[in-house]
Amino acid sequence: MNIEMSPYAPLVEQELLSAEQLQEVIASAARRSIDAERILLKECGITRCALLDALSRHYGCTFIQYDERLPVPTELFAGLDSQVLRTGEWFPIRQLGDTVVIAAADPHSEQMRAQVGRLIPAKSYEYRVALKEDLRWYMQDYLHAEASLLIGIERTGLAWWRNTMAHWRTKLAAHRTAHARARTSMKLLRWGLAMVALSNVLTRVTDNLLATYHLWILLVGIGLALIGLLDYLKVRSASMDLPCQRALIDITTENVRFTDRYHLPEAPVKAEDDSALAQLAAAIPNYCSILRPVPASKERTHLARERNMLAAQRTIAASHRTSYARARTGLSLIRTGVAFIGLGLAIHKILGATPYGFSDYVLIGAGALMLLDGLRWYLPVRRFKYGIGRDLKP
Repeated sequence: MNIEMSPYAPLVEQELLSAEQLQEVIASAARRSIDAERILLKECGITRCALLDALSRHYGCTFIQYDERLPVPTELFAGLDSQVLRTGEWFPIRQLGDTVVIAAADPHSEQMRAQVGRLIPAKSYEYRVALKEDLRWYMQDYLHAEASLLIGIERTGLAWWRNTMAHWRTKLAAHRTAHARARTSMKLLRWGLAMVALSNVLTRVTDNLLATYHLWILLVGIGLALIGLLDYLKVRSASMDLPCQRALIDITTENVRFTDRYHLPEAPVKAEDDSALAQLAAAIPNYCSILRPVPASKERTHLARERNMLAAQRTIAASHRTSYARARTGLSLIRTGVAFIGLGLAIHKILGATPYGFSDYVLIGAGALMLLDGLRWYLPVRRFKYGIGRDLKP
């Protein structure tokens, strides 16, 4: 065979293969009854882009690769005989105005063009070269069920939404970790103030004599309190606002809108409150998708929708957990603040005014600040109610 007539000849011109290697590939493909492109891709190490570029140079047209995100209009392939497409090695992929775009293994084939003109009436056609493997993928994806039942290639889009929601859940998890750090810092601060109070009481019950071990307790307490306070302030400066609530709602709403036509016809669930998250949670029913006995590829798409709905529920639940982590941080501050206000008042009441009595007011003031700050953490979350749109039963 004259390799100069081969569609793969540009590979030799680009020095990706020698003429002898290409001749052997063509002969091997004929002996093994497989496509030469398969040998080039799998055994010769030619990249898809290099092979497509060579085919594009040979046929003088644009190449196109398989992309499962490409929404092929149903009317282009409805009623087409899959055997005709496989034999002719072509597939309609787009319609641009009055022009139908055809992907073909040999865009110059007169027989293929005659089939296209007979089966897909249009004012004009644009032919693009494609790998035979990609054409088989298009046929497998779009001709596995009746055209009226085709979902299209949604799995990539669904996977993108799942990844996006996973990204937000990761951010929410980081926010909850920051709250855990804040609560840990508050424990250090609480221990520090408790040791300051202990040193104060021990000194005052021994006739205001500041013993050495009283001083050590005081210094350690001040050190722990400062470490806890500084670490808490770092977290507080970054985590007072509930993160990405608007974006979270937008993403999950879009996911629900994308799949709402596949919900089971159930009675609508009443939202637990007027918040956007509660309204969104009520939009997700207990069971998400209708699964019919269909070919495996379509069933996988149904299951992908189901996973997306479960991901939406997990995302809503993650947002609620983050809100409640904020509430727990606030309650921890409130509890500590009330405890130190009570402790300061009790010490002042029992031991009375002494040279070290100013520490009572320090405890009361610190407790009051904790109480106020805790209310700032807690009150914005107070109106939220839990709900993910799925009943949890044992």
